[in-house]
Amino acid sequence: MDKFGKVAVLLGGKSGEREISLKSGHAVLAALKRSRVDAVAFDPAEQPLHDIEKFDRAFIALHGRFGEDGLMQGALELFGIPYTGSGVMASAVAMDKWRTKLLWRAMGVLTPDFEIVDKDTDFAAIEQKLGLPLFVKPANEGSSIGISKVKQKGDLKAAYELAVKADLLVIAEKFIGGGEYTVGILGERALPIIKIVPANEFYDYEAKYLRDDTQYLCPCGLSAEKEAQIQAEAFQAFKAVGCHGWGRVDFLMDEDGSHYFLELNTSPGMTDHSLLPMAAKAVGIGFDELVLQVLTTTLEPTKGVN
Repeated sequence: MDKFGKVAVLLGGKSGEREISLKSGHAVLAALKRSRVDAVAFDPAEQPLHDIEKFDRAFIALHGRFGEDGLMQGALELFGIPYTGSGVMASAVAMDKWRTKLLWRAMGVLTPDFEIVDKDTDFAAIEQKLGLPLFVKPANEGSSIGISKVKQKGDLKAAYELAVKADLLVIAEKFIGGGEYTVGILGERALPIIKIVPANEFYDYEAKYLRDDTQYLCPCGLSAEKEAQIQAEAFQAFKAVGCHGWGRVDFLMDEDGSHYFLELNTSPGMTDHSLLPMAAKAVGIGFDELVLQVLTTTLEPTKGVN
């Protein structure tokens, strides 16, 4: 399609999510080629970044740091190249789970209680304050890298030591046990909610990418009224951080039916296990059409505003 010009599909990169990004990127690249778009793979870990100047626009299929955190978005803006997804500020904030939570809390968006932990933390006091079980996670990683579920007293310190290997900023988060869900965002609409039912204890890296027994329920089992309410709130939570184009908002339900927004993803996975393509399919948007719709957002004058 001539209207897009030459498109760089940014994939791979040098984050801990490189392998997932390669899968996403190659799936996106194949879809664009099937749609007769002049698209080429571009791995910033293996190619000089200034070579991106040869392209007319970029489809960002990078996950994690150096691709999803505002750095690549800033570089592309300096080169004057339109790109998919959120801008510099929104990408940076959304990548940081702690700062996303601070912003959400200031705006009245419900999110699970949390505490920052470091080597000098009174771990026993945090365990008592948040209760057990609780989750420990790096603030600036995705794909459940470095995440642990702490179930017994005294185990928080070891969970912190695992998480801090991935990021110096580590969060301890209250456990919400009524189920995990996600809302895909595409343009100005929220897609159908998906309920995630892992076969192992929680939705970790293995459940996301390596197992075939994780269940994805769409319809998600919520009433139509409740689903519409959460979709609207998820879209507002997405916009509150300044995000646009496409993305995903994850949330948890408690046993009483209350929902708590967990985190944002501004460069969603596009693998055969990925959630946003599943949600799009539920409303009749196939993978190739989804990829084209995301790329079409680069024709809109939305960058440089957040």
